[in-house]
Amino acid sequence: MRFIKEFIGEFLGTFIIVFFGCGSVASAILFGSYSSLFEIAMVWFIGVSLAIYVAHHFSDAHLNPAVTVGFAVLGTFSYKKIPLYIVSQFFGAFCSAAVLYFIFSGFIADFESVNSIIRGSEASIVSASMFGEYFPNPGFSEKFKSISVFQAFTAEFIGTFVLMFMILWLISEKNVSKFTPMLIGFTVAALITLFAPITQGGFNPARDFGPRLFSYFVGWGNIVFQKPSFSFATVYILAPILGAISASLMYKGLLKFQD
Repeated sequence: MRFIKEFIGEFLGTFIIVFFGCGSVASAILFGSYSSLFEIAMVWFIGVSLAIYVAHHFSDAHLNPAVTVGFAVLGTFSYKKIPLYIVSQFFGAFCSAAVLYFIFSGFIADFESVNSIIRGSEASIVSASMFGEYFPNPGFSEKFKSISVFQAFTAEFIGTFVLMFMILWLISEKNVSKFTPMLIGFTVAALITLFAPITQGGFNPARDFGPRLFSYFVGWGNIVFQKPSFSFATVYILAPILGAISASLMYKGLLKFQD
């Protein structure tokens, strides 16, 4: 029974994050709904905050495979439960992307038609970026000639490092409060304003790969696996996990100096 509750919590929480977050990206691309990146970041803040409040009734509310691995490395979460949490997180993200596609599919088709975009072509990364993430951010591509895998990896690594580090301090006995989910949400929003122009600001392998995989099945095909081959896995899966692990190890070391 316990594992079912945890599955529900991680599924629902990640579903909510993707629904609000990717939904805001879709609205921005399709309708020009926001005048600045800050406004989109605020929607992510709302999504992350609400997701934690909901999920915490069922699970530990990690809602992010990198965070799950980070807690396991810290020693406060069982390695045996990692598969359950990661599967439920990816499934929640995948299903949320499916719901968003159902809502916006007609508008996406119109957007592609008006802009002469053939789904599955290189140009269709613009519409695919409503789901998975790409570097450089297609919305800022005119500002960059190119961004290397290393630059993108560094942005996602540092972003997730900061996120995990702040989560650990915010949930500590001295700091935890009913406002903790909101403070975590604000952390995500702040990181998005910093790094979204580079990588779209992922910091969460489930948030990226779940929607990315869904977009593969609904017409974008192999274009979603950005070149160089499998660089998406390096930047959006490996970098966040290594960033979270590094933050957990640093936090663990700093605890020795606390009173």
